[in-house]
Amino acid sequence: MKEKIAEELTQLIGKEFTIREIEDWIEKPKFTTMGDFAFPCFRLAKKLKKSPVEIASNLSSEFTVKGIEKTEPVNGYLNLYLDVKAYAAVVLNEVLEKGSDYGQMDTGKGQVITIDFSSPNIAKPFSMGHLRSTVIGNALANLIEKTGYKAIRINHIGDWGTQFGKLITAYKKWGDENKVKKSPIVELHKLYVYFHEQAEKYPELEEEARLWFRKLEGGDEEALELWTWFREVSLEAFSIVYNQLNITFDSYNGEAFYNDKMEGVIEKLKEAALLEESSGAMVIRLEEEALPPCLIQKKDGATLYATRDLAAAVYRKGTYNFVKSVYVVGNEQSLHFKQLKAVLAKLKIIWADDLIHVPFGMMLKDGKKMSTRKGKIVLLEEVLAESVNLAKQAINEKNPSLPNKEKVAQQVGFGAVMFHDLKVFRQNDVHFELEDMLRFEGETGPYVQYAYARASTLVKKAETATGHSSQALYETFDSFGETERPLIMKISEFEETIKQAADDWDPSKIAKYCIDLSQLFNQYYARTSILKESNKVKQEQSLQLIKSVKITLKEGLRLLGVAAPEEM
Repeated sequence: MKEKIAEELTQLIGKEFTIREIEDWIEKPKFTTMGDFAFPCFRLAKKLKKSPVEIASNLSSEFTVKGIEKTEPVNGYLNLYLDVKAYAAVVLNEVLEKGSDYGQMDTGKGQVITIDFSSPNIAKPFSMGHLRSTVIGNALANLIEKTGYKAIRINHIGDWGTQFGKLITAYKKWGDENKVKKSPIVELHKLYVYFHEQAEKYPELEEEARLWFRKLEGGDEEALELWTWFREVSLEAFSIVYNQLNITFDSYNGEAFYNDKMEGVIEKLKEAALLEESSGAMVIRLEEEALPPCLIQKKDGATLYATRDLAAAVYRKGTYNFVKSVYVVGNEQSLHFKQLKAVLAKLKIIWADDLIHVPFGMMLKDGKKMSTRKGKIVLLEEVLAESVNLAKQAINEKNPSLPNKEKVAQQVGFGAVMFHDLKVFRQNDVHFELEDMLRFEGETGPYVQYAYARASTLVKKAETATGHSSQALYETFDSFGETERPLIMKISEFEETIKQAADDWDPSKIAKYCIDLSQLFNQYYARTSILKESNKVKQEQSLQLIKSVKITLKEGLRLLGVAAPEEM
């Protein structure tokens, strides 16, 4: 509707402004008494050489758009009031015709966006600390596709670096092959933690670890064999979690994949005379960009994250020809990505600005960051299992005869954990409290899922009572009034919410939208007795509204990676 209003206003105003400019200026009034939309005329005054009050008055007298009941000029604003009966037909017919494609855009048609997310380190447990990148990245990939782009999901596994020298050292000194085979991730993590405890007492262990990593980089047979084993068992463990969360990837090319691709990048840096020696290491000065030097190669010849990410960026551009390359990585890596873009820009690479770092805050437990090194972690797999168990208990208490209890408990348990993360603006920290996640009241995943299940149950009961499933489309919803207005308005905002969430790389906008829609539906459900409605047209039109809520809620949850149970 905003687009239709903008088109009409552009016709009336003239060619001084574009439809997109006009649409961006249209506001939603704070109070419904001031209209459903408002257009401020102040920016037009200078070009049109008229006062905002006069412009608003003139526009009001000439404005005609189907679905707008009346317009009213007020203090330089043009307030627009929707005809809820006609507007309902515009909105609901579109939802019912498009189904899950409602809100789909073709903005990025034929273009690719790569998105790098999750990226856990091998030989370490998949902790709650990894959840944020995983679920934010998955939701953003879904939003990328919803706006018409092709999303290439990349899991840049942390499978290289000095930590593997530490792990090999620890395994050779204190490891038990049988224990590792029986419970690989748990045992490898114990060894990693124990190494750091011992290294505080015996600093020479750090040098031994560096030696083993140099052997690994040099292709030492024993080092490679252990590293390959660690990687394989880790990926097997990670796949359990990804399967539970229904998250997939197009590429698992990790840090090791770029071992033979870094030399080419280093050569380009040499050719461009960008490398300088600093205390034996090779760096790129970035004073002009107000950034510290970017370390490319250590004194001992070992490579760093920056070297690999430069190689990865070049490889991904060549392989996928992306229009944007997105990195869903924590706030603490912001400097790294500024340096990465600055180095590419110094190489005169025109797509350097197409690299986008999407930062996020930490997952906190008891107000503190979780640390893999110190062993202070909460395993994601255990959290998911506990969440499912609590969901199962709630189902047994509230609806013990529910079919498919196990499946629904998983949908609710997994969804609760994901939604709890995604409802928070990504740059804020998230506090881990499992009991809060599972509440069926308030701003939670189970609350939204329950609203969807309630709508599904209502539709099923109505269809059973009437004996048919009508998809009749109405030219006008004559039975609708102010009771239906909030729901219709909220449903109509879905596409704009998707666009804003995608533009801002912010899935919390979708989560908040789902909460708002669920609250409005529950209010409507409490006030309206659809099954007992004697007026068949009123009943039918109300059901079309509920079906539209269902479609929109389900798609909103899908964008977040959360399932929508038909019954709860």
